[in-house]
Amino acid sequence: MEKEIIIGVDLGGTKIMTGAIDQQGNVIGTPVKVATEGTRPKEVILDKIMASIRQVIRDNDLDPARLRGIGVGSTGPLDSDKGLILECPQLPTLHFFPLRDALSREFGLPVALNNDANCLILGEARFGAGRGKQRIAGFTLGTGIGCALVFDGKIWNGATGTAGEIWCSPYGEGSIEDSISGHGVTAIYRGFSQNEATSLEVFKLAEQGDPLALATWEAFGEALAVPLAWTINLIDPEVVILGGSIAGAYRYFSAAMERELRQNICPVPAERTRVVCSTLGDHAGFVGAACLMLDNKSRETMQ
Repeated sequence: MEKEIIIGVDLGGTKIMTGAIDQQGNVIGTPVKVATEGTRPKEVILDKIMASIRQVIRDNDLDPARLRGIGVGSTGPLDSDKGLILECPQLPTLHFFPLRDALSREFGLPVALNNDANCLILGEARFGAGRGKQRIAGFTLGTGIGCALVFDGKIWNGATGTAGEIWCSPYGEGSIEDSISGHGVTAIYRGFSQNEATSLEVFKLAEQGDPLALATWEAFGEALAVPLAWTINLIDPEVVILGGSIAGAYRYFSAAMERELRQNICPVPAERTRVVCSTLGDHAGFVGAACLMLDNKSRETMQ
């Protein structure tokens, strides 16, 4: 029997990336990437999502009879049980929108919805940097910060579905997302240089050897060590995976992060617990979303 195919959708405030995998995690054909334009009317964004799914099916000549379902990893907050996008700052026109049911009706397939950070780390747990590990923690570092926990191959959502939503946790004079995110990199660089620059620009400056950019990434690494230490001391994972665009600067912040981290975690994990980068690259989001359909206990629906 031919392998079943799963569609995965990575839905963010700036981009939608959609692709297909088989049950062994192999990407089939070429994914589709389009701009979300997150402030456009909900009908426009929904059309973009649906069009990207149709294009993946059409361009890669996928047999609809072999499609097992669609997994969606979305920026949150979400109500995964009900398939709703809640009051999401990056998707303001989709507040309380029943995305899961809308996609299920359109394509006649089961659909599962979960947080994009959860999905990215689930994909890494199944087919990437966490393969073979049973207790995994992950952080997505981009415009904001996300955290995910995967135990025994399953996302741990917590009692209310918000496990890992650390962005609002207190840190310094604000929240942790103020310091450990793309916005945080910008703020740190501003403090050193009195100039404005995006995290990407600070990365490019570091590549040129700019001392203030290098100091910015060192300070970022020291700040990142704080939530890593909390997480390792609390749940004792086998590995911590870093994903998202900011993780691309790992070589500039890793030494400071490791130095600070190892001083502030229990002795045994200080020797054993590794912090590694995502290995699935740009595919991690939609691969992880598709993995929702590999879990028989996924919150899925057929309307």
